Amino acid sequence: MSTPTTTSTTNPGSPATAPAHRTRVVVLGAAGRDFHDFNVVFRDDPAYEVVAFTATQIPDIDGRRYPPDLSGSLYPQGIPIVAESELAALLEREHVDVVVFAYSDVRHEQVMHLASTCIAAGADFRLHSARHTMLRSTRPVVAVTAVRTGVGKSQTTRYLARMLVDLGLRVVAVRHPMPYGDLAAQACQRFATYADLDRHECTIEEREEYEPHLDAGVVVYAGVDYERILREAEQEADVILWDGGNNDLPFYVPDLHVVLADPLRPGDETAYHPGEANVRMADVVVIAKCDSARTADVEAVERSVRAVNQRAMILRADSPVTVDDPAAVAGRRVIVVEDGPTLTHGSMTYGAGVVGARAAGAAQLLDPTTYAVGSIAATYAKYPNARGVLPAMGYGAEQVHDLEATIRAAVEAGECEDVVSGTPIDLTRVLSVPAPIVRARYELREVVPGGLAAALRSALALETTGADADATYAGSSS
Repeated sequence: MSTPTTTSTTNPGSPATAPAHRTRVVVLGAAGRDFHDFNVVFRDDPAYEVVAFTATQIPDIDGRRYPPDLSGSLYPQGIPIVAESELAALLEREHVDVVVFAYSDVRHEQVMHLASTCIAAGADFRLHSARHTMLRSTRPVVAVTAVRTGVGKSQTTRYLARMLVDLGLRVVAVRHPMPYGDLAAQACQRFATYADLDRHECTIEEREEYEPHLDAGVVVYAGVDYERILREAEQEADVILWDGGNNDLPFYVPDLHVVLADPLRPGDETAYHPGEANVRMADVVVIAKCDSARTADVEAVERSVRAVNQRAMILRADSPVTVDDPAAVAGRRVIVVEDGPTLTHGSMTYGAGVVGARAAGAAQLLDPTTYAVGSIAATYAKYPNARGVLPAMGYGAEQVHDLEATIRAAVEAGECEDVVSGTPIDLTRVLSVPAPIVRARYELREVVPGGLAAALRSALALETTGADADATYAGSSS
């Protein structure tokens, strides 16, 4: 892993000392890659001084500090986190030299608007490469990333985990960061049971990513310090499974890089950062949701991927949705709850819950907008595409309360008879509402079985014979 060229006058072997002028840096983030990039690139480099992080996408991140326990000896007071909306004033006030963009699922155009703001203020604008920020593991790494959020990374990660477990391998999933609480306490988190979710006070969004792994018996690590996380995960894993967030790049050097593309959003595979970079880096591109997309759009995505990556294996997959109790939904007026990020910065208008509710014969999908309270109403105002369904905005206790209150108001008005949940978790663990909650679940199903199995065998040099392995993997895909 390379490091930035510095102007430090420190002699080799001597303690690090700050040069007369440290390059002043602001890192643009959303409580994830920004912290990772700081830890890997800047934390121990005396040539740089990170004066602030900015925050966007996630509520209530700004106004805090990156704590001294994580920021290192060069930052004894920690580092402030401010709202991205304050960027222009921050650049002028702090005489910033370099701005580093370090979050994901953003249109190329938006990235360049931010770049223009920085350049006009006299600051350089930097995008770190994957090579510059990925850590190398002592174990094989299979990374799952995407072109956008809400494409189907989680179902693909579960699918690959089953394959590896069926081969007798110990699999540990490392999830892209979602540190929305006490950052120092969340430096390195291990989840093996539901009690661990409660102990770490996980948000709904965190539970959406962790619970399905726990259901499958797979241990999950996450947090803030991904060097420490990696070294601890390696102690109990034969294979590390990188479970990516949004459309971000992997934090670890992958032996196999699987990227999900979405034919329900054709064109996005080359329109968003860093999703396009993932496509260009991919060993395998899986075009998901083929069962609910137009054939023309599937073919368009395939042509687009091939135009920027000649070497990747391109596979097609369905994302079939099943409803736990279709009879409880048929003929009923329902509110559909969908995964929050898919509807917000993912810009989708529906997800698995809508597909499942319609397939089960729901009489009406109620628009919850009229009943929205507090942060849910604010979410609709900011993301009008989410109207018509209820985003599971559970980043904290207040939002969970607002989610409950919105559903309760619709039930008490006599409009909502049932709730169909398209999130990957059991909402009854975190919500209490006066209506039955019926889950809509979704999994990955390869259109032509065996492609991902072959990719795993090749990348990890598995000794299982081809015919036996294909039979095993086909059996795990149901």
